[in-house]
Amino acid sequence: MKVKSWLSVFSAGTIMALLVFCSNKKFTAGDSLLVRVTGILNEKHYAPLKINDDFSKKLYDNVLEKLDDDKRFFTQEDIKKLERYKTSLDDQIKAGRYDFFDSAWIILMRRLDVLETHINTTLDKPFDYKSTATFTVKETVEKYQVNELALKQDWTKWLHYQTTDRLFRKQEAQNNVKDSAAAKPSKPFDTLELKAREETRKFCTDWFKRWRKMDKRDRISFYVNAIAELYDPHTNYYPPEEKANFDISMTGKLEGIGATLSERDGYIKVERIVPGSASYKQGDLKAGDLIIKVAQGAGEPVDVVDMKLDDAIQLIRGKKGTEVRLTVKKPDGSIKVIPIIRDVVVIEESYARSAIIEHQGKRFGVIQLPSFYADFGERGRGRHSSQDVYMELLKLQDANVEGIMLDLRNNGGGSLADAIDMGGLFIKEGPIVQVRDPRGSVDAPGDPDPNIVYSGPLVILTNTYSASASEILAAAMQDYKRALIIGSKSTFGKGTVQTFIPIGGASSSDFPRGFGQLKVTIQKFYRINGGTTQLNGVIPDVIIPDMYDGIPQGEQEMKHYLPYDKIKPANYSVFSSPHTARFPAAVASAKDRIAKENYFGGVQKRAKNLAAIRDSYTWSLNLEKYAAQQKTLKEEEKKYTDSSYQAIKRNINPLASDLDEVKGDATREAQRKDWLKMYAKDAWLDQAILLMQDLVK
Repeated sequence: MKVKSWLSVFSAGTIMALLVFCSNKKFTAGDSLLVRVTGILNEKHYAPLKINDDFSKKLYDNVLEKLDDDKRFFTQEDIKKLERYKTSLDDQIKAGRYDFFDSAWIILMRRLDVLETHINTTLDKPFDYKSTATFTVKETVEKYQVNELALKQDWTKWLHYQTTDRLFRKQEAQNNVKDSAAAKPSKPFDTLELKAREETRKFCTDWFKRWRKMDKRDRISFYVNAIAELYDPHTNYYPPEEKANFDISMTGKLEGIGATLSERDGYIKVERIVPGSASYKQGDLKAGDLIIKVAQGAGEPVDVVDMKLDDAIQLIRGKKGTEVRLTVKKPDGSIKVIPIIRDVVVIEESYARSAIIEHQGKRFGVIQLPSFYADFGERGRGRHSSQDVYMELLKLQDANVEGIMLDLRNNGGGSLADAIDMGGLFIKEGPIVQVRDPRGSVDAPGDPDPNIVYSGPLVILTNTYSASASEILAAAMQDYKRALIIGSKSTFGKGTVQTFIPIGGASSSDFPRGFGQLKVTIQKFYRINGGTTQLNGVIPDVIIPDMYDGIPQGEQEMKHYLPYDKIKPANYSVFSSPHTARFPAAVASAKDRIAKENYFGGVQKRAKNLAAIRDSYTWSLNLEKYAAQQKTLKEEEKKYTDSSYQAIKRNINPLASDLDEVKGDATREAQRKDWLKMYAKDAWLDQAILLMQDLVK
C-alpha cells in the first residue's frame, strides 16, 4: 500500500503539514514578531482579516477573556484604565508594540500580590460553617467586580466555598472507611478543617506561581496567540518548544529518556516510565522520583528546582546516543545521580491496536485508533496510521472475524493523507474528500487503487471529540454507504485544513531558538456529497444518548469559527454488498434497542439535569446544607453512571500474534492487555456489537 502525497494533515487541536509552506511576504530584519505574524496570516489564511479598529476591539476582548475569563482578577476600575487602548491595538501591532498587554499584565501582577495577602489572611482562621451565606458557581461570569474591595469580598466567599468542599470530602472519606477493619482512628473536626484550609491555600499559591513563572517569551506567545485565534480557533502560534511537542504528538515518538514528567511543589516529578524506553532499560529512574539537577554528560549540572516544566524538559530531552545525568531525590530522601543514554522513545498507546470480540458464537474485530498519526521522517519510512490499520485489518481477517468495528472516539484527527489512504482500504476507488482553497478551487483526492483490503461489515464508533481526519473518514464511509456510524449526536465539527508556516527572522534574546511557526487555516474540506463537516460534524446513523447532550460541545462551542456551507457533490458510486442491504433493518433495530434500554433513558435524564445546572448553581456555605446538596446530586448521578450498566456477555482479548511479539517482557505484555480494560463496561461498544450482529445474520 502506498501513502499518497497530499497537501496537509490536521487535527481538532493540533495540526501539521506534509509540506511546510513558506511565506512570500518579505520582512525587514527589524520587523517585530507581531508584524511578521499578521503579515503571514493576511497572506495565507483562508479568510484573512483587516487589521483595523474593529479587529482591535475583538483583540482587546479576547486578551482580557484569556487573562481573566472568570473575572477573578480585574475590576471595573481596571477596565476603565485599559479601555483607552480598545481601538488602538491595530496601530500597536503595526508598530510592533505591546503597550496594552504590558499594562494589563502589570495590573494582573499587582493584583496577585494584593490577593495573595488577602488569601493568606483569610485562610489563617476557620470559616463559619454554620453560615447562611451561599456561593454561586457560574459557567459565564458577565461582570467584573466594581473595585478591589468588592473583589476581595468575592474571593472570601470563593475561598469559603473551596474550603467547605474540601472539608466535606475529607469527612466523607473518613466516614466511608469507619467500618473497615483497616480503618484508622478518626481525625477530629479541627484537624480536618485545618488541612482543608491549607489545601485551599496551596491551590492558590500554585495557581499564582504559574502566572508569575510566565517570562517575556511566554507573554509574547500568549498575546500572539490571542491575535491568531481571531482568524479561527485552529490558527495558532507555536514557539519552537511547542512545535517540538506537536511533532511528538503526530509521530508518537521522540528522542529522549522515556519518562512522563510533571511539576509538583517546585520539583520535576517522574510520573511514569515508558516501557522499552532508555529509562526503562537503564532501570534506576522510577515513578515518584524528583529530578533536582540535569547535566549534559559530564557537564556542569543545572538546578531545575522551581524551573518551568517546559524548560526542564528541554534540558532532559536530546539526540539519540547522547548522555544525560539526572540528580534525583528518591522517595526515601536519598540522592542519586542516574546516567541515561538517550534513545528513540516509542509511545505505543498512541498507535492503532486491535482485539478479538466473541459474542453469541460470532467473532468480531475492533481497531482502536487514537489519532491519524504520521511520521514524515526517516526518508518517508516513518510510521503511518493508514499503514498500521492496514496491518491490523490483515491480522483480524487472518483471525477469521466476521465483522470489524473501527473505534474513532476521542480521535482528534491528524494526517489528511492517512485519512484518504485509510478510506481506500474499504472501497474500490473514488474520492474520499473535497478540499476548497480561498480562491474557490476544489480538488477531490481519493483512492485510485481498485483493490479492497477489507470488504466485510464495517461499523465506525464516533463521539463529539472525533474530529477532522476522523470526520473525513466517517463521512466518506457514510456517503459511500460502506459503513454504519454509531455514536453521540454529532462529531466535533472541524472542517478546516491547516499548515505550518515558519516565521522568518534571526533569533533574539527572547526567542533564542528562533520565532517558531504559525499553524494557519488555508483550506476548507467537504464531504463527497457536497456538505462540509465544519460546525455540524457527522451525524451518526445510530445516535447513542450522551450525558453531555444538553451542553454545547465541539466547534460550535468555540469562538471565531468559520461557517457551514456546501459545494457541488463529487462523482462517486455507493458500495453494494449483501451486508449493506441489511443496513436499514439493522439501524431500525439498534434505534429500538437504545430507546428501550433503561440505562440510556437514565443518561438522557442526566443530560437534562446537567444542562439545567450548567449555567449556574448556588451552593450553601453551611457545611451541613452543603453535604445535603452533595448527597442529592450524588444520588441523581448514581442512577445514570456506568456502574449501573450491565454489559452484554462478550469476551474481548488481544490477538495471539500481538502477545507473541512481547513474550518474556512482563511489563509490555501487560501493556498489550491492559488497554482492553477501557472496554470492560462500555455501553457504546456493546451497541456497536449488537449492530454488527444484525449485519452478519
